[in-house]
Amino acid sequence: MNYVFLDNTTSAWTAATAIAVAVTLGLVVVKRVLVRRLGVLAARTETRIDDIAVAALDSTHLVLLAAVGLYAGAATLRLSAGAHLFLQRAAITAALLQVAIWADRGVRAWLGYYRARRDEDPARATSAAAIGFVARLALWAIIALMVLDNLGFNITTLVASLGIGGIAVALAVQNILGDLFASLSIVLDKPFVIGDSINVSGVAGTVEHVGLKTTRVRSLNGEQIVFSNADLLKSRIHNMKRMESRRIVFTIGVVYGISESDIRVIPQLIENIIRAQPAVTFDRAHFSGFGPSSLNFEAVYIVNDPDFKVYMDVQQEIYVQLYVEFGRRGIEFAFPTQTLHLVDAAAVGVTSVAGTVSGKGVPTTDPA
Repeated sequence: MNYVFLDNTTSAWTAATAIAVAVTLGLVVVKRVLVRRLGVLAARTETRIDDIAVAALDSTHLVLLAAVGLYAGAATLRLSAGAHLFLQRAAITAALLQVAIWADRGVRAWLGYYRARRDEDPARATSAAAIGFVARLALWAIIALMVLDNLGFNITTLVASLGIGGIAVALAVQNILGDLFASLSIVLDKPFVIGDSINVSGVAGTVEHVGLKTTRVRSLNGEQIVFSNADLLKSRIHNMKRMESRRIVFTIGVVYGISESDIRVIPQLIENIIRAQPAVTFDRAHFSGFGPSSLNFEAVYIVNDPDFKVYMDVQQEIYVQLYVEFGRRGIEFAFPTQTLHLVDAAAVGVTSVAGTVSGKGVPTTDPA
């Protein structure tokens, strides 16, 4: 028997269901074939754009395909204007959500690609997390507004309300927003990137992670130090990895009593030793002053290599040669000493007096 249900016969409902199932299954097959074929082609190319496109296509949800199938089947039925409007809005909503899923998967695939290249370019890994988060947040916000508009809501009033509410929320979470914008500043300005050795307020270490709120640094002692992004940008940051050279100043002291010729020869001796070192530029060497227990000589030179080990090797060689040369010439290094001069009391006419001490004229006696 051919019954009528909602102005459509059972045969019409059967045909519509068959069309919906057929369209859904056909779209599933097409999706799998496209993903497989495009994946093979993408594997043969060096660019990552096609890999991202394949990953986005692979995220096509079955719900969207079913929604398209239902819409195709419902198009063969006699439905009221309200039912047609409902199906149309449902199909558009599903399509918008699928677009958001595609874009979100593409952003995450791009983020993974940049993280994979961390060793080649640390700046990519530094900026990927923040940019990915902002892009995904903006994407879903736009899609949400479009879905609400499709469902018949007045988004103009909603956006205005969100603007007023956003001010209140911004005041309540201004510290969090400060860290968020600070992370964007780090990403865009790049005062440092992951892998850089930095020194912040006397704390030195290697940058391990730059997040939306905090930056994590592995210190030289091994522990992990967490900085707030806003506080970090307010501090003076010394980026040791971007150092091109090292300017070294050192002082040595020799004993008082050396000859004038030794005083004049020491700066020239220091200069000769420094100039003999590789990858070093000599600046100056002078007799710099009189110390409490030494005659001080100051030398300045530049190591044309940022490597700390190179600097230490050069400094060690300079010290060793100075020690050898001073020993050969009989020049003694100074060390902290004090000389106590004793004066003969009888020779200067000083006598000991057992006198009286009086506050009100009362005589006192020496307890000895």
